[in-house]
Amino acid sequence: MDERFEIRIDGRTYEVERGTTVAAALLNAGVTRFHDAPGGEPRAPLCGMGICFECMVRINGEEGCLACQTVCRRGMEVVTR
Repeated sequence: MDERFEIRIDGRTYEVERGTTVAAALLNAGVTRFHDAPGGEPRAPLCGMGICFECMVRINGEEGCLACQTVCRRGMEVVTR
């Protein structure tokens, strides 16, 4: 049984399937810059298993969440950069 629901990414609404990671949802939405390194370089997922910390985003107001390790939940608010 497919369950689809909405999340918000940088203020826009997107529909995702149950079980989708935040990283996959962001990439499916065309987001290629998840956050900036201290030097200003763009960062996005690299390892996909929570080791590199390149996929950090803000989820529901909490900074530093790993998008590749977080499964989307209905009504989730994701902010990049």
